[in-house]
This record gives sequence, structure tokens and C-alpha cells, in this order.
Amino acid sequence: MSFFLILLVSAIVFLTLLYLFFPEQIVLLMRWLMRKRGRVVRKTVTVDGRVWPYLEGGDPSKPVLVMVHGFGADKDHWTFYAPWLTKEYRLIAPDLPGFGENDRDGELPFDVGSQAARLKAFLDALGIERPHLGGNSMGGWIALRFAIDYPDALRTLTLMNNAGILGADQSELQKLAADRSYNPLIIANLEDADRLIAFVVHKPTYVPARLKPVIYADALKHRDLLDKIFWAIADEMEQQPLNGELGKVTVPTLIVWGRHDKLIDVSCVAVLEKGIVNSRSHIFEHVAHVPMMEDPKATAEVQRAFLAEHP
Repeated sequence: MSFFLILLVSAIVFLTLLYLFFPEQIVLLMRWLMRKRGRVVRKTVTVDGRVWPYLEGGDPSKPVLVMVHGFGADKDHWTFYAPWLTKEYRLIAPDLPGFGENDRDGELPFDVGSQAARLKAFLDALGIERPHLGGNSMGGWIALRFAIDYPDALRTLTLMNNAGILGADQSELQKLAADRSYNPLIIANLEDADRLIAFVVHKPTYVPARLKPVIYADALKHRDLLDKIFWAIADEMEQQPLNGELGKVTVPTLIVWGRHDKLIDVSCVAVLEKGIVNSRSHIFEHVAHVPMMEDPKATAEVQRAFLAEHP
């Protein structure tokens, strides 16, 4: 048996043992590999006494691009996207309070205005002035609120399937959550995770059974807090949508959407385009709610082309 064959067999045996007996190490390895591929590293900064973990990658001398995750997500959701951005931009992706490794204090106000103010304090703590700012879902809503509240503090705005806007048509999420008896974005158990993934993405990927307890541990551990945050922002969405404030956005804006989004209906694109004067949109026909994860390369190409016009 050749040396390389022995090495291959040994690697297979090693990974099999890890999968069977130490699945958490497999997940840690996958996360490390994704960060390595995206050329990002984990850092922290203290903001108003609270430690913010964030990912950063790229040349510090390049333009800054800040991307904000959505509800139930965290900074590592941007590692799928990072490989196509960190060569040209200094990418920064924080964990927002209430999510990921950030403070899980349930007494914090989680309205979008408060989160936008915290994001501004985070950028100030890093000494970042007028970055390109973007976000997905709830993160896009926060980015949009940021653009309205701090119009001179950013260079461009990228909205990916953002919440905070009411479109002409109701989404499936809005219909399911209408009577407040059921939260479609919270999982009840590990078996329920498959239902959630199928709800969010157009073509779900297979998650091995041994890895599910590790991957979804955070969602189950913080289920009550996530439920509290969801209903807080759902009420805000219903009572204070930003439709009437879109004219206050003064920076160039890119709107990206997935045609099959069940959470936030694609009819919101027309509302955003009409309301934001200096805006343009791109709708992907083959993805749903998280284009930066479902087709990161194509999504990055659209965003890079837009950003290149506003150096």
C-alpha cells in the first residue's frame, strides 16, 4: 500500500470517528475551513461595556464593507459570501446583541432603531467612517434604518431581502404569524430544523443527523429569547413599516431579492425602488430568502459591480 493511500485511509477513518463520537469537532472544523476560505478572522471590540465579536477580512487599506446578519443568524453566515469580497474590500460582519456570541440580555430593547444605534456605536468604536453598508432580512431592515437615521455615516446601502417594508402581497410568513399563535422561524426540536431550512431557502441542503444537535444547539438554547425578539420586531413591522420614510435615504442603494422568498414577499422590491430615488434592483429567479448563502458567487458579482460604481 502506497504512502498516499495509507494517508487517505487514515484521514477517512479519522473523520469517521470524529463524526460518530465528536460531531462538535466536525462543526468547529467546518467553521474554521469556511473562515479560512473567506480569509476572515474572529475579532472583538468593546462597545458601551458590551463585547462585540465580529469577523474581519481583507486588506485594511481597502474600502470597508459592513454586512449585517438577519434574525436567528450570526456573523458566520457571511463566510459563504466572503471569498468573493475580501480581495477587494475590508469586510466586517458583526454579531448583533441578542444573536451569535454577542450579549443575550433579554432585557435589552430589540427594536430596529435601537439596533441601528448600537451598530453606529460599534462602527465608531472601530473608527470606521462612511462604510459601504448592507444586510440581509432583519439585518437589511437595520441597515435601512441606519441609512435613514445617519444619512452622512455611510457610502452606499445594499438591501438583501430586507424586512421593514410592506409590499403589495403578503408573504407566507406574514400569513402564518398573523394570529400570533405560531412562530415559523423558531424550531421546537431537531426534527423541526428541516422544516425551517426548507422555509428559508429554495433548495435545502442535506444536514447529517449527527451534526444537527451541534448546529442547532444555539437555536434551541435561546429559543425563548429568539421568540421574544421575533414578536417585538413583528409588531414593529406591522405598526411602523418604513414605507413612508424611504425618501430619506440619500445614498446609492442596491436591492437584491430572491424570487422564491417565503418570509418577505418579492413585491417589496417595487416599493423600495419607488421610494428610494437613487436605487436599482436585481431579482434572482433561483433563490429564496438568503441569496448570499444560496448563490454567494452570483450575489457577490451583482454587489461588486454596484460598489465599483461608488468608490
